Amino acid sequence: MLIAGVFEIGWPVGFKMSQNSPYKVVWIVFAVISMGLSGYFLWNAQKEIPIGTAYAVWTGIGAIGTFIIGIVFFNDAASTWRMLSVLLIVIGLVGLKLAT
Repeated sequence: MLIAGVFEIGWPVGFKMSQNSPYKVVWIVFAVISMGLSGYFLWNAQKEIPIGTAYAVWTGIGAIGTFIIGIVFFNDAASTWRMLSVLLIVIGLVGLKLAT
C-alpha cells in the first residue's frame, strides 16, 4: 500500500511541475507513469486488503503526501484549518487500520 500511495503522490506533482516547466511533456509522462504504477500496486494490495480499506488508504496517502509537498515545495497555505483537516484524514486511516 505504501508504494501505491507514493506513486499516487507522483501524478499530481507531475501535473503541477508541467505547468511552469519547459519540460512539460516529461512531467506529464512522469504523471502518467505514476498513475499506472500506483494503480498496479493498488491492484496487488487488494489481493490481501479489503477493497474499501485499500482504496481509502491509497487515496489518503496520496492526499496527505501531496498536501505536504504542496506546503513544502509550492508555498501552499499551511493554515490551522487545513492542518486540522489533514489530521482528520490521518485519524480516519488509523481508524480503518484498527478496525481490520
